[in-house]
Formats: sequence, C-alpha cells, structure tokens
Amino acid sequence: MNKRLTPTLIKGTLLASVVLLGMKAWAASNEANPRSDLATIPSLDLPRYLGEWYEIAKFPNRFQRKCAGFTKATYTALPDGRVQVENRCRLADGGTDVAIGVARQVGAANSPRLKVRFAPALLSFIPMVWGDYWVIDLDRNYGLAAVSEPGREYLWILSRTPTVSKPAYDALVARLSGQGLDVRKLVRTPQE
Repeated sequence: MNKRLTPTLIKGTLLASVVLLGMKAWAASNEANPRSDLATIPSLDLPRYLGEWYEIAKFPNRFQRKCAGFTKATYTALPDGRVQVENRCRLADGGTDVAIGVARQVGAANSPRLKVRFAPALLSFIPMVWGDYWVIDLDRNYGLAAVSEPGREYLWILSRTPTVSKPAYDALVARLSGQGLDVRKLVRTPQE
C-alpha cells in the first residue's frame, strides 16, 4: 500500500514533533533544575489580591524588554474561578504594550502558588506555556507584594500605589535577599 504524504499530514507530523521535543526539553530542564526551597507566603486571599498593582521593581527579563516604565498589572476574577491577567506598560516611543493572560491557583483555594499563561488557549495543554507565579511576600494590608518562581530567575515587586516608601522597600528587599534572591539585579520601574 502506497501512502502519500500530503502537506496537511506533513504539517501535522511536524507540529506533533515540535510539541514532543518541547515537552522533552521541559522535562529535562525540570530534572536538571529541581524545585527550590523558595518559600511562599502561608496563604493567599485571592479575591483580596485582585485589582490593580503597580510594578515598583523587577529582575530584567526578555518579555518586558520593550517596556520603558509605567508598568502595571490588573487581576480580574473570571467566572470559571481563574484570573484574567492584564499587563500594561509604556514603550519608549510613548505607545502602550498590553499582554492578556490567564492564571489559576495550584492546590487549595488559599494557595499562594499560581500558574499563568500568556500563550493562546489552544496551547494550554502544553505544560511549558504555564509559568510559575508564586507570591513570596505580602504585607497584611495587601498593599506591597513580591512575586517570583522556584528558579529565582524572575522577581517582581508590586504595590497598590505607584510609589513605595524607602523604609518599606528596603525592608522588603532585605527579606527577599534572605530568600536567596540576588537583589542586586533589581531594576526600579519608572511610574507616573
């Protein structure tokens, strides 16, 4: 029996191969870099955490390299229990960049560990499109927070207001340093 390779079959085979290779690479990286001992806050009241947060500082990263500042995130509850994530920043040319994603809590309803995805929903079954979003520090007023992930590659300091007092910022940075984060990499974010 002679099977012809149609363009659709070839594309499907290539896509499946790329997905499998990506999943193998993701699994290998997780084996090479086991989960760390990064501590989260004990519990998160997600409805209280929702709303607008200003980025005060961050570790530089590839997906925000176009942002010149005035960065904020808005978290909104979705009917299915997940959270819509809207990240917005100003570009150097004065334009605005907006990224819309979705987040879900991992574990119990008060878990401070979330997974966030900015990739299309069609790809949501692929584990590597979901990134860790761990709330590792949060004041009792839900006004100042720090978010990272087990590898400590990413870090964001967020506030309900565009500015934070120096004593509050310095105390948070000291706690983050105590968690093994290289706070020398922090870059302050210009806000209006």
